Amino acid sequence: MTFDLAAFLATAGVGRRLVRLKPKQVFFAQGSPADAIFYLQTGRAKITVVSHEGKEATIALIPAGEFVGDESLASLGALHLATASALTPCTALEIAREEMIRVMHDENSFSEMYLKFLLAKSMRAQADLVDQLFNSSERRLARILLILAEFSEPDKPEHLVPPITQETLAEMVGTTRSRVSFFMNRFRRLGLIEYNGRIRVHKALLNVVLHDRFTERNPERPPGSATPRVRSKPAARG
Repeated sequence: MTFDLAAFLATAGVGRRLVRLKPKQVFFAQGSPADAIFYLQTGRAKITVVSHEGKEATIALIPAGEFVGDESLASLGALHLATASALTPCTALEIAREEMIRVMHDENSFSEMYLKFLLAKSMRAQADLVDQLFNSSERRLARILLILAEFSEPDKPEHLVPPITQETLAEMVGTTRSRVSFFMNRFRRLGLIEYNGRIRVHKALLNVVLHDRFTERNPERPPGSATPRVRSKPAARG
């Protein structure tokens, strides 16, 4: 019997079940047993980690068509390294670890698809690291907005960002909420985005990023930010 990849990822069966989550509901929590992997059919999920000091940070947003919980395949008895929760209403296929390993071993089309997903995920993580190391916080915010608005899909009628707080954007950019607010207002004034409840991203923002046309390399500081002091040199002794 021919293996139907689309049907496998769309329906429940042996070792897999459909789950539906409301916003903020959790697929799995950091530190919980990693015994299943999730294929996100619809909606958006976010990945967060909590430090030993209790500080939480959002490290990734997952669109439909991707897997969540890859660490489940690393070893028996593994623990989840982060928390995955629904950002919007989600439908996902929960696949037990044993069933995931079986189908990867038995079905070439599935293992090839999953390998492509892992390679794309690795390349995206590398791009994120380069972005964090070398680009300004303004450019990083622009890139994240383009990714969230799915500008990689040119046929989309509207490029809307899923509901997301400025605090979450700040965590992903690696800056403060006040700077995110400052840059968002600046993007809006320049006509790069609309921001009225939901964020609508215009193609102009993509052009700015592609051609590196951020006009102000050192834009004015957001209100309330401190201005660094410059120490005066001691007077020369006579």
